[in-house]
Amino acid sequence: MELDILRHSCSHILAQAVKEIWPDAKLGIGPAIEDGFYYDFDKSDPFTETDLSLIEDRMKEIIARNEPFIREEIDRDEARKLFTGLKENYKVELINSLEDEKVSVYKTGGNFLDLCRGPHIASTGQIKAFKLLSIAGAYWHGIETNPMLQRIYGTCFDSKAELEEHLKNLEEAKKRDHRKLGPQLDFFNIYPEEAGPGIVFYHPKGALVRTIIEDYLKKEHLRRDYQIVITPHIMDAGLWHTSGHYEYYRQNMYTLQIDNKEFVLKPMNCPGHILIYKSKIRSYRDLPLRLFELGTVYRHEKTGVLHGLLRVRGFTQDDAHIFSTPEQLQSEISGIIDLYLWPWRISGFLI
Repeated sequence: MELDILRHSCSHILAQAVKEIWPDAKLGIGPAIEDGFYYDFDKSDPFTETDLSLIEDRMKEIIARNEPFIREEIDRDEARKLFTGLKENYKVELINSLEDEKVSVYKTGGNFLDLCRGPHIASTGQIKAFKLLSIAGAYWHGIETNPMLQRIYGTCFDSKAELEEHLKNLEEAKKRDHRKLGPQLDFFNIYPEEAGPGIVFYHPKGALVRTIIEDYLKKEHLRRDYQIVITPHIMDAGLWHTSGHYEYYRQNMYTLQIDNKEFVLKPMNCPGHILIYKSKIRSYRDLPLRLFELGTVYRHEKTGVLHGLLRVRGFTQDDAHIFSTPEQLQSEISGIIDLYLWPWRISGFLI
């Protein structure tokens, strides 16, 4: 059985359990994801860790009842009236966004109904091993101006042995979480109250390690005939209008006013590299021209997606732009792939 179908069906059972315990809770969405599933709920009181155990027990009851997943196709207008009657406003919004004249719904247990394309497993009894993992907040559609929903994460496997192995790996990963080890080892820290979330401070040991890595990167790029450049952290907003970033990326950019002009704290290095390329007339004999920068950029990431060093608001990226003739394109792409694989090889991850 496909894990995605199994996990999506388990999220459906999660939603049914929540509705059986808290009938006034409103349903969001509940997809399968890489390592499990989640479901979003609009509930007046926050879920607690005790609630997770309560929900798990109810899910086990639903699984033991071996209730069939019954699929029905109904007219979109009928579905809208149906979910309006159930006071499921998020489902009504989803229905209004659909263009199909027919929509599918799934029933289990006689009373529980969910808007869903499916597919699902034949019956709830086919779930053999699952676990609810955590609770988090999530804006509806990921938009900060929308209501904040409560998201319950879980996972599901074909067997208890696979589930236990996964849970063991999660525990081992927690022990090695860089967000915990970084401050413990005095390598880096983030001071959200004093400096703001997603802004990383490298302490002496961490800064030394980073400097060694950066120096190694620079030497390797020079060996491959890249030319090092450095571009400013702020640039006139007009440049970002020209590049198109302002119109399509504005919500993720920091801007500031200087002498009655708007400037942008750069989220990317591209416009700066293009300006350097345009600074003089180039001949085909100058190509390929490989410009490389360890460029520090700043992006207005949403607070909910910030994650240690992996998702931040200020970071330094190994960035390059290559200008070449069409005839040089294939060899340049091959060179980029080789450079991409190089750190993995020297680290022992690739042979």
